[in-house]
Amino acid sequence: MVKALRIRVVGVVQGVGFRPFIYRLATSLNLKGYVVNLGGSEVEIHIEGEKIEDFMKRMNLEKPPQAKILKVIVEDVEPIGFDRFEIRESMRKATVRSMIPPDIAICEYCVEEVLNDNTRFHNYHWNSCAWCGPRFSMMYKIPYDRENTSMRVFKFCNECSYDYSNPNNIRRFHGQGISCPKCGPKTHVYDMDGLEVKVEDPLDFAVERILGGGILAVKGVGGYHIACLASRDDVVAELRFRKRRPMQPFALMARNYGVVEEIAIPPEGARELLESPQRPIVIMPRRGGAKVSELVAPGLNTIGVMLPYTAFQHLLLRGIPDGFLIMTSGNPRGKPMCRNLKQALKGLRGIVDYIIDHDREIVHRVDDSVIRFTDGEPTFLRRGRGYAPEWIETGIELRDSIAVGAELQTAGAVGFEDKVIVTQYIGDIDEAAQLEELDAELSWLIETYHLNPEIIAMDMHPLYSNRKLAENMSKRFNAKLIEVQHHHAHSASIMAEYGFKVEDTVVAIAIDGTGYGDDGGIWGGEVLLATYTSYRRIGSLKPFHLPGGDTAATYPVKPLISLMASAGYSWDEVNNILEERGLMNTLPHGVKEANMTYMMAKSGRGALVTSMGRTLDALSAILGACTLRTYEGEPPMKLESIADWGREIPYKPRIIDVDGILRVDTTDLLKWVINGLESGYDVRDLAKTVLVNLGRALGIITLKAIRGARNIKQTVLASGGAAVNTHIIRGIKEVLKEEGLEIRLPRKMPPGDGGVALGQLMIANCKLEYEGV
Repeated sequence: MVKALRIRVVGVVQGVGFRPFIYRLATSLNLKGYVVNLGGSEVEIHIEGEKIEDFMKRMNLEKPPQAKILKVIVEDVEPIGFDRFEIRESMRKATVRSMIPPDIAICEYCVEEVLNDNTRFHNYHWNSCAWCGPRFSMMYKIPYDRENTSMRVFKFCNECSYDYSNPNNIRRFHGQGISCPKCGPKTHVYDMDGLEVKVEDPLDFAVERILGGGILAVKGVGGYHIACLASRDDVVAELRFRKRRPMQPFALMARNYGVVEEIAIPPEGARELLESPQRPIVIMPRRGGAKVSELVAPGLNTIGVMLPYTAFQHLLLRGIPDGFLIMTSGNPRGKPMCRNLKQALKGLRGIVDYIIDHDREIVHRVDDSVIRFTDGEPTFLRRGRGYAPEWIETGIELRDSIAVGAELQTAGAVGFEDKVIVTQYIGDIDEAAQLEELDAELSWLIETYHLNPEIIAMDMHPLYSNRKLAENMSKRFNAKLIEVQHHHAHSASIMAEYGFKVEDTVVAIAIDGTGYGDDGGIWGGEVLLATYTSYRRIGSLKPFHLPGGDTAATYPVKPLISLMASAGYSWDEVNNILEERGLMNTLPHGVKEANMTYMMAKSGRGALVTSMGRTLDALSAILGACTLRTYEGEPPMKLESIADWGREIPYKPRIIDVDGILRVDTTDLLKWVINGLESGYDVRDLAKTVLVNLGRALGIITLKAIRGARNIKQTVLASGGAAVNTHIIRGIKEVLKEEGLEIRLPRKMPPGDGGVALGQLMIANCKLEYEGV
């Protein structure tokens, strides 16, 4: 008897060659029926015949390399009597929701075609197939069909049409984004007045200009890069001057892994990441004696490197003798990366000499993802191209809901069923352009997944720019607006990532720069006893008064002065130490500003802070690592860099009990550092010692919390922007290991504010469901 099944497949199954694969598999087994893309980004299959069991086994085993099958829904149905198997035209109806495919780096087979003189794809800058190429960045809507992407304006030539229709062409049969030099996107060169420069070969033009010391904008997959030589100090210095980016490191792109090994020391696991289809920027120790200019990453021991992920990039790097280039985000200072020619001409004027453009529209801006290693484990700093907008399954049923994230280096999120989709990296939303982009990306996900939001979650900080967006969305959807404490959100984000349940209680260490606390102070060095619905603060860094508002984060000497005031130093002592260390002139108004900061802190004026970020700023200043923050996280990053070369000096962290909350006595730590400097200790040794012992102190508090409470999970969680610091994490691990406990860091989301929206959604949903908030 002929059997028939209706199968719905959920996962990354559109835009990865899944339907052509199903067609070939079914026809090879003489099965009849159809496969079709549906409007929830899922795939539906109807098969009938005798070898259905073989089909089901092989579907998962032999699927295309970039396909991810997360769920298969199988239903017995009556045979219809199909006489063949076919790929049907996609349908808008959605039966289940599935994943939107992220952008995929060009595959090795497409690269081979580009480099082969005997194919029609030879030197074609934008080659791709069913297994690789842009996806999310060029999608207007789902299902993933050419007509729903920015490739719809490029009509197939006869040869591409034949490939598309030929079942034997494994990589191009029904490949929605395929093209060739005849019918695909073209590469153009523009001057900064918007006039096209007629050149014989835009690639040769780009190579010639770059080798001559020029600075170019190059349009890629999710936006524009700025490209120039990374080996010449004068070129890098000129880029820093033009971009008004005095210290922030520039990303590099290397021709291949062999070049990476020449300029960096890749840790274990780095090659797998670099050569993965996601092609992130990977932060690695710089190799001594490498040809990379010191100006690429001033004051740091590391460089960020990625490998090419488009044909144009492969060809460009083949023309550069160094084998590597600066390939950094193409954006004006503080603004989002440009994604069309109009934006590039306006935003990059005065920064680049020419623009290398192509005529495929970028629908969604997607920045390069960035990953570093924290104590040997890969950790996101930025989650974008290659990873977004894949979802996380939480194991907890959620209402349709939205979270607007935090303020800096942030992303938003939508939730439904048991899933959360965190947007690609958006950036600092104190800028209007980023806030508009956050609104647009959330709105796109709401429309794409047909959501009817019941909950809007936002940070409880009263001055965050996205509160207005949250309030407007609450009115627009008549949805419940729920505030979430910042460090509780950090904790819930990692809880969701590791599949903790509603009833679970954990100890979470949340360490970062800024988060609005229950007491109106600025938290950031917290140990919390947390569930999805509640939290209790059981430990923190010792609070101190920090005047100066935003300038206190810009000038690390201000938190240093404030911490010294809290430690009991007199003004004369502070003045002498600052003068001796050459720190007084790092403040715009010198002694006057230093004295005002001291007097205000001493009298209890200014925000009450327990911030790890500001504490690390103070230590960075006194140890001479950084005295001016020009980019987010700069002082702690430079402090970690000098600590990398240090050795530990004996020091025992002091922990005090203040009103039932255990506090790490950072004033005692600062006094020890100052005494160490006066005794002639190496700043590298002092840096390593203070970082490790901050970690140890947090670990000690955590152990006391676990011993003193019931029904707590024995796995400790750590999150927040400072949780990427290897030395702090090692200090925590060392203490916990003595009791057989382990610590977990985020692996799917950034520990920093890029992961906060996930936690906001979990907390808001659980509070409404279980507490009726």
